[in-house]
Amino acid sequence: MNQRIIYLIATLSLLVMSCSKTSFETEQELLDYIQDEANGYIQKKTIKDVDFSLLYKPTDLLVSKDIQGAKEAVNVTALRDQYDNYLYFNLSISHNNQELLNTIPKNRHEFGQMVQQLSFGMRDKITLHTKSKETIEMMDFVYPRMYGMSSATTILLVYPRDEEKLKEEFLYLKIKDLGIGTGEVKFKIPTEILYQQPIVTFEN
Repeated sequence: MNQRIIYLIATLSLLVMSCSKTSFETEQELLDYIQDEANGYIQKKTIKDVDFSLLYKPTDLLVSKDIQGAKEAVNVTALRDQYDNYLYFNLSISHNNQELLNTIPKNRHEFGQMVQQLSFGMRDKITLHTKSKETIEMMDFVYPRMYGMSSATTILLVYPRDEEKLKEEFLYLKIKDLGIGTGEVKFKIPTEILYQQPIVTFEN
């Protein structure tokens, strides 16, 4: 099968998937949908009493946040185009239903080391790649300090949307041991969720 036929098949598949997107009237309905593990947008693992969850954030979840915070009318199409250039994942890690900083460090030195790692070192700890080992470089990550007010340490991971690499069936996200005794943690992400992401039917 030549390259042109493969490209046409891939294009048609994407068109079919885009036409079958699940739609919701509100952000909360979309959020409820993606937080159901059966729908493939969130994955959870527990290793040595440490709970990990990885949530893919669809474009319209981000668009909805911008619309809520806007003081004037916004262009939904323009916002979607802006966010569609990237992949957004929420990585949450908790120990005993608390943030890592609340339970893992044994002294002030370990606490400082973990703060430094979470704030500045996650590019070295997390990798996203294809089955053929092509790496998608992390563009940015955001770790908001919650000062014990949350039940988990949550980090927003941002990657460029590399369509060539998304042609493979799965992506693989790996988290090196963060000094919490879990070893390397792996998530297998079906790329179909990146194309079939649910939408919100925003009012014009």
